This record gives sequence, structure tokens and C-alpha cells, in this order.
Amino acid sequence: MKTIRNFCIIAHIDHGKSTLADRLLEYTKTVGTKEMQNQVLDDMDLERERGITIKSHAIQMNYQHGGESFTLNLIDTPGHVDFSYEVSRSIAACEGALLVVDATQGVQAQTISNLYMAIDNGLEIIPVINKIDMDSAHPDEVEDEIVDLLGCDPSEILRVSARTGEGVPAVLEAIVERIPAPEGDPEAPLQALIFDSVFNPFRGIIVYFKIKNGTIHKGDLVKFVNTGKEYDADEVGVLKLSMQPEKTLSAGNVGYIISGIKTSAEVRVGDTITHVERPCDKAIAGFQEVKPMVFAGVYPIEPEEFENLRASLEKLQLNDAALTFTPESSVALGFGFRCGFLGLLHMEIVQERLSREFNMEVITTVPNVSYKVWDKKDNMIEVHNPAGLPDQTLIERIEEPYIRASIITQSTFMGPIITLCLGKRGELVKQEYISGNRMELTFDIPLGEIVIDFYDKLKSISKGYASFDYYIHDYRDSKLIKLDILLNGQPVDALSSLTHVDNAVTLGRRMCEKLKELIPRQQYDIAVQAAIGAKIVARETIKQVRKDVTAKCYGGDVSRKRKLLEKQKAGKKRMKQIGTVQVPQKAFLAVLKLD
Repeated sequence: MKTIRNFCIIAHIDHGKSTLADRLLEYTKTVGTKEMQNQVLDDMDLERERGITIKSHAIQMNYQHGGESFTLNLIDTPGHVDFSYEVSRSIAACEGALLVVDATQGVQAQTISNLYMAIDNGLEIIPVINKIDMDSAHPDEVEDEIVDLLGCDPSEILRVSARTGEGVPAVLEAIVERIPAPEGDPEAPLQALIFDSVFNPFRGIIVYFKIKNGTIHKGDLVKFVNTGKEYDADEVGVLKLSMQPEKTLSAGNVGYIISGIKTSAEVRVGDTITHVERPCDKAIAGFQEVKPMVFAGVYPIEPEEFENLRASLEKLQLNDAALTFTPESSVALGFGFRCGFLGLLHMEIVQERLSREFNMEVITTVPNVSYKVWDKKDNMIEVHNPAGLPDQTLIERIEEPYIRASIITQSTFMGPIITLCLGKRGELVKQEYISGNRMELTFDIPLGEIVIDFYDKLKSISKGYASFDYYIHDYRDSKLIKLDILLNGQPVDALSSLTHVDNAVTLGRRMCEKLKELIPRQQYDIAVQAAIGAKIVARETIKQVRKDVTAKCYGGDVSRKRKLLEKQKAGKKRMKQIGTVQVPQKAFLAVLKLD
């Protein structure tokens, strides 16, 4: 165990985590020249296309130092705020972390957020300044920022260029010298933490774990503590670029187990693996449950695909523990699921992965957040869907979640950013200078206001400089009302939303105008209305497609024309009584992009 080092790489998005991981794998000769490519650990096509890490990836490296051979277990983590749960799981399986900061950008919001998470878990932090080869790099200023943040000695900060490989050997030495070896007893009863899992159609569910105490052998009978299920360890091994089977794995190691598990409900991230004959006293504690921030309905395009969608979501949940879902039904869309996501990017990625990995095309409804609704008898219910809201007359008050948002930006963009946040019903808590012309703004903003387009707008007005991080702060009373959209007098529950009373009329008007553009014309007039309770606040009419029935009347009495027009009018009226309006998928998505 003295020669094992478990560490992860944490940073803000685009600060060069995956590139640094590539260089570490290259220097330790874990990856051959033929297999080497950029972002070698990002094995999803989606990650390569977007240039972001979505999944944390574990890999084992061997490193010679001072005449000894060390085993380094690296976990590369995502940098986007929507995947912070992946980071928390990686941190739980490590003893140290490389904190990577971009020499051109400096300390950003997610850097601070991930750092605090690592410090709370008692990890040894090694600060690394990356991209020192860039023309726009200012490493001395960034070094001062890191010293202010960590209170460390400037000599402890490593300067590297992950692109050229400069300074990378010093990083490997620091990992061996500064990060402590894992603690644990190889002779004690087995106690291993599950930090990830993946579905394999041929071998069942593959579970990734870190052993805290004890030793596991191939063929052992093991038990998952929370579910109480027992399995044979058909194969155990370590994670190199591909899985490498081993006879035994002991305390301090990170590895995988294959035991032919077919049902996804039997594997939970954060569960503990132990032996059946000699179980451990208690499960490993301190693994936090995920709290979804954004909820949206996910429905199959064909109703008979419902069970396939359920199976796909269960398999996806194995690999993405932050995804939660419960069945629900909608009048407009039939049977589907109410899914919980950590943010809008997470929702987009899940939808894309369903399409690519499981060939499931789905309709996603307008995302919203969960509200606490109190009735006249002082009973509280949580509402994730505007359709589940009780009648307005029975509601005493509604509380909505507020976030504490931290925005780090250059002082030049301070004015527009404050205007944006105040426009989203935000309250300025404090503003302070970090260094030079960089400042941190802290706001309390309703979560419902930021789930749709806030991040995009923030990046636009700050020319991409502002970084944003948040956590749920508290619930507060709000004047919220339900806005319904009616098509020909029939409410479309998938388009209804909860909004603040001040924004309701404007939002209703804009939604009607947008739907008028997107819903195809029919043989009859379609009334698109926005309603608050029984009161209609906005209306647009989608004009009918008309045939010129009087074209053949080139002369004669006007009564001939009138007779034909009356006949057409009666037919259109009858059609309207039995006709239903088809709402295309792009209409649901366009409602999000109202500007």
C-alpha cells in the first residue's frame, strides 16, 4: 500500500485537465504511441465533439521513482457545473487532487467550488498552473491568486504546459512525494466503495470500486450492503486503458468487478461491497445523495416505445448517477417520465445519449424546478410539474428555491451582469475584488429564473469571461401563478409553466407569438391563448389554409358565390369540432429560447 497513490484532477471547464491527463499517461508509458490521441480518456463521441469531459474516467499508471515502482490511480473529472456530482464521487475515491488553473484565465468559479469540495474531504492539494506556453499567459498574477486562495507557499505551485509536456515530470514527482498513501488494513473484512458502474450488453453490469479495507479474490462470494444481494466475483481487475483482470486486489486499490448482474436497480453508486462469510461491521458513510435542480418530462415519440424508454433510462442511470426519473402521464403526450437533471447542459447531454446509445428519440417538455406548495390546512406538497399544482383557491402560499450564485468576472462587465441578475429577480449579496480588475459578485437568484437561458446570456454579455457557480441556498415565499396555454380552448399541459406574477402577461404574449410561427396551419382557424386561471391574457390566431371555392364562378349572380362560401364555412366549423392540433417537438424547445 505504501507505493499506491490515488488522485484526481479538478479544474474549471477548459483549463486543460484532459490534456494534462494525456501527458501523464504518455510519460508513464501507460498508453502506446499507436493508441495515443487527444483526450484519450474521453471515450464518448459526444465528449470529443464538444471538447468537454462528461464522465469521470479512472485509469492506472505505473511510475518509477527513487528505485521504487509506484502505482498511480488517476481519475480525470469534468469541469462543468452540471457534472459536479461526478467530481464529488471521484473525490470520495482519492487521497489527493491536482488543482489545475489556466495561466491565461486565472482562478474561476468552478475552480473554487471543486477546491472546497476536495478540502472538505481532506484531500492533499497540489496546485498546478497550466498553459504557461501561451502568449497571453500571466503566470505570476495567477500564482498570487492561488496563494490568496490556498494560503500555500509559492514554491509549492507547479508550472506546466500540458500541450508541450513542459513541467510534467515535476507533477509526477509531486504526486509521489506529496500525496499520502491510502490507509487501510488488507487483513480486515472487505469494505469497498462503489463510485461508478457501466452496462455491458454481453457481461452485465461492470462495477468500479475503491477498496478501503480487506482483499478481494477472483471467485469470492460478495454482498452489496445496501441492496443485500449476493454475487460471485467472476472477474476482478484494474482499469488500464482497457480492463486488465487480476487474481486479487487489496486495500487502497481502485478496480472493477464483473459478476453477471443484469438488473440495474441492484447497483447503487455509494454502496459498499463486502464478503458474505466475513462481512464488515458497517457500510462506508459520507456519500451524499444527488439533488436534481431541473425537472422535465421525457416522452417517447411512439407510445409503444414506453417500456424501451424505461430500460434505456435505467441503463443510462448506471453510468450517470445524477439522473433521476419517475413515471408520469400527460394529456398531450401520453405516458413518459419526469426526469431530474443537475442543469440544462446535463438535460441536453442525456437527450443526446438516449438518441446515440439507445436509439431512442424523445420529446422533452419545458424544464422547471421543484416548488413547495402549502395549502389552507398547512399541509406541504412538493410540485415538480405545473400540471400537479392544486387549485388556486386551495393554495395558501408557494415557496420557490433560491440559489447563492458566485460570478467571477472582469470589472469592465460588472454593470451589464448586475443588470442581468436584477432582471432575473436577483438580490446582490456582496461584491469584492479578488485581484487586479477581477471581482466576485454574489447574488441570491430564484433557481427557476436561471434554468433556461441565464448561463448563455451571462457568457454573451461578458464575452465569455465570466464564470458561474451556484448551490441551493434556501426556499422563499413567492407570488407564483400557473400560466396555461390553450389551443382551440383545450389546455396543453406540456406547455404550462409556473411564473412570477409580474412576468406572466409578457411571457404569455411571447409564447403565443412563438407558437403562432411554429404550429403548422390547418384547414380551420386555430386560437392560441395564454390563460391565468379563467382569465385569457393573450391570444393569437393561426389562419386556416383556404381553397378558393369561388374560382369557377366567373360570372352570374352573387348568391352563387355566397352559397359556395357558406357551404365551405359549415365544413370548416364541423372540422374544428373534431380536429386536434399537432404540436411539433420544436415548439416545446422554442419556448425555452424566448428572448
